[in-house]
Amino acid sequence: MHITNLISQYFGKFAKKEFPSFIQTAINNTYVKSLGLDMSEFRNPKYYKSLNDLFTRELAIQREIDTNEDSIVSPTDSLITECGNLDKDKLLQIKGMEYNVEELLTYHVSKENLAKVIDGSFMNFYLSPKDYHRYHAPCDFKVTKLIHVPGKLYPVNLKYLNKEIDLFCQNERVILECYDKDSNLFYMVFVGALNVGQMVFEFESAVETNVDTKEIKVYEYDNLNIKKAECLGYFKMGSTIAMIWEKDSIKLKKLTNKKVLFGTVINEK
Repeated sequence: MHITNLISQYFGKFAKKEFPSFIQTAINNTYVKSLGLDMSEFRNPKYYKSLNDLFTRELAIQREIDTNEDSIVSPTDSLITECGNLDKDKLLQIKGMEYNVEELLTYHVSKENLAKVIDGSFMNFYLSPKDYHRYHAPCDFKVTKLIHVPGKLYPVNLKYLNKEIDLFCQNERVILECYDKDSNLFYMVFVGALNVGQMVFEFESAVETNVDTKEIKVYEYDNLNIKKAECLGYFKMGSTIAMIWEKDSIKLKKLTNKKVLFGTVINEK
């Protein structure tokens, strides 16, 4: 097991521990103040029984989401670290650091589907430790496959994105193969990171991340339909989602280095 996985496991044990209420409140308040969390849409920090509860907090005030069926919304509160078009089968983890889409998606994706995303579009969503950690459906879509790829847990902050080659391909990740209402293919790739003890998917409880295994697991679905804005799950700390769309299926807004919220429209309608 890589050292990054061990560190993440130990941190995860601390984060899920429920301390006596007065100690837990102090821990929560320290975390909120030190990172400058905006809790205006959430419960009071004293409500959360562990750091995990605070990390994975649900919205207490529901956001209004654009209901136009042609709009695609950000699945998370995050910084867009890169977006644009693939150069054939290459895309960017950050400017100057490209990687191969097949290495990211693995050989468990069909050659036919890989061909569809050649010269397609992509957008990377980086969640910092201060962000809301739940991820949501960007549109109405159907999930046909989930691929869980064990790996390392390097940090995915800007420093590491600029120095670690093929970081997204080295790190543990969960890949969703999806089709929108027009049967256009897209992928959502959830990338693990240091201190992410788990990535949780509410529709697939069998997925266990950051465990001592090297086996890739594939789950296939015949009739798994997700509604726009539905909660898919959550990171137990900040991390990254990379989205990849088949060629000519979407026109993305130019959002590189911009902050977005879950619900922000990311495409040109």
